[in-house]
Amino acid sequence: MSLTTEMVDEFNLLLKFPTTSLMQGLKIHQDAEPSTIDAGKRLFDKGIVTMPDGGYLTDLGHDLVEHAQVVQSALASE
Repeated sequence: MSLTTEMVDEFNLLLKFPTTSLMQGLKIHQDAEPSTIDAGKRLFDKGIVTMPDGGYLTDLGHDLVEHAQVVQSALASE
């Protein structure tokens, strides 16, 4: 199975969420790239974030960000 463009957009958006505190979130502004806005809506629909325009990570979102960081780190290593 290959990653779709939509999955990559969601993955990249997840990696932008702050992870140092559960009290920090992310706001996707209306002038953001349409692909980012759409990714935020899809993550909300999947129960990964609390608001269609970002908000906070849910418990599932925190788990996914941890895994996404591991994948990013592994692929970035030489």
